[in-house]
Amino acid sequence: MGLTLEFGFPVLSTLVFLPALGALVCLLIPRERAGALRAVPLVFAVATGLLALLISLGFEPRAVGSETQVAYQFAERMPWIGPLGVEYSIGLDGISMLMVLLTALLGIVAVLASWTSIEHRIKEYMICLLLLETAMLGVFVALDLVLFYVFWESMLIPMVLIIGAWGGPRRVYAAVKFFIFTMFGSVLMLVGILWLHHLTGTFSIPELAARAPAAVAASQGELLFLLFGIAFAIKVPLVPLHTWLPDAHTEAPTAGSILLAGVLLKMGAYGFLRMCVPFFPAATVAFAPALVWLGVIGILYGGACALAQRDVKRLVAYSSVSHLGFVILGVFVFNLQGLQGAILQMVNHGLSTGALFLLVGVMYERRHTRDISEYGGMWDAMPLLARLFLLVALSSIGLPGLNGFVGEWLVLTGALRAGHAAGNYWPAILATLGVVIAAAYLLGMYRRVFFGEVQNPRNRGLRDMVRREVIAAALLLVGIVGLGVYPRAALGISERTAFNWLDTHAQALEDVDVGRSFGMPQPPTRGQRGPGGAPVGGVR
Repeated sequence: MGLTLEFGFPVLSTLVFLPALGALVCLLIPRERAGALRAVPLVFAVATGLLALLISLGFEPRAVGSETQVAYQFAERMPWIGPLGVEYSIGLDGISMLMVLLTALLGIVAVLASWTSIEHRIKEYMICLLLLETAMLGVFVALDLVLFYVFWESMLIPMVLIIGAWGGPRRVYAAVKFFIFTMFGSVLMLVGILWLHHLTGTFSIPELAARAPAAVAASQGELLFLLFGIAFAIKVPLVPLHTWLPDAHTEAPTAGSILLAGVLLKMGAYGFLRMCVPFFPAATVAFAPALVWLGVIGILYGGACALAQRDVKRLVAYSSVSHLGFVILGVFVFNLQGLQGAILQMVNHGLSTGALFLLVGVMYERRHTRDISEYGGMWDAMPLLARLFLLVALSSIGLPGLNGFVGEWLVLTGALRAGHAAGNYWPAILATLGVVIAAAYLLGMYRRVFFGEVQNPRNRGLRDMVRREVIAAALLLVGIVGLGVYPRAALGISERTAFNWLDTHAQALEDVDVGRSFGMPQPPTRGQRGPGGAPVGGVR
């Protein structure tokens, strides 16, 4: 809370609601002033990004919480719905700090990507985009379950409208499917929230992390884990709850795909980290083997489906299923390497896949087709796009020196370490195969689109990337190259939180021996330290 006072105003609330203020300003602008309706959202998106950067400079990565709680910084807390005990409570730890930075960055890119591609109902579109950013930021900073749920549901409305009103030919089908899947999970989570409050008497996420493991019986914990877990698994999405994703990505406008892949999918993994594991550690260990294998299946299935795609946007969508499988695998091997790799991979996927959708959108604006067979020879037709696309594709594959390598390496290292402890290396081996498959579908697509002679006359004389598109791509490339060269920039923010997350719940995890019967690793030993007091397995 001290850091908030240094700013002299509620800086975190300002960050969250600044895009909503931009939406209100857009509401007051006449719809015929298209230039202002594009410029104002960009100003507010940039202001949100700069404020998020300022907050990150004041964030203390090494802050330690109490014995039973992680440290939340820039915290704000006040009564909200008094009779129900609901509070307006927000704060940041290392994991949510990274997600806030990613959301703010992609908010800028989304506005730039919409500059010329959205030609009708610009006012309504920009309002939806800014309200969506507020909802996404709110999800990552909420420290009250009801507040979290309000932001979670608020995000659904603008995203459905973005897909359904400004999407492709099958946009209504994709929007309805996205809505049904998400609402189904949300209803289950709402039941879980009310049940958990009945058992513990609080909606506070930090207090639930301390109380729930002791207050919830084993059988209740497993049911509650499922209620929350299914909602988060839909959002990740985990196979077989993934079928909404390819349709939503394919039909969404470019900015919708960027935010859907870059931020919304991370909310599922974030929910597992923030709620399922801390609230229900015994149930987590019981379900961890299934989730590990679902993660591995997602890696392989998503890669196999991507190999078969003829639509370049659908290919990138299935690659998200594969990459988020690495995140789930890293979370549920219960060691610091895997967890840090999962957190970093959440950021990496947002940067790399967001950039892929941005560049695919540039191609679509020129040619109005996503069919891979319609392209070929684009290296000569659009040389700058071709070179940037290659760099981003190599990042998504996991080329050393770019951001994707470090995250996947840590996840696989964590899986191997867990496999060594349990004598079961198959999850790590099969996950490694997913890296090879990713190279096959991305490089195969790249060869067909960019190499060879220009056969289709429509591909001749195309305009290459303009300055606005280059700026949007450059914002993401800074993160792609920067985290590849110096991953400590992200790992240092999340390491203390990651270790505290493991350490806080280690005792509850140690009390359960279910994992060994499934060939899973044993939980971390509480309070382990290396030389100099550093966390065991810490990344330097």
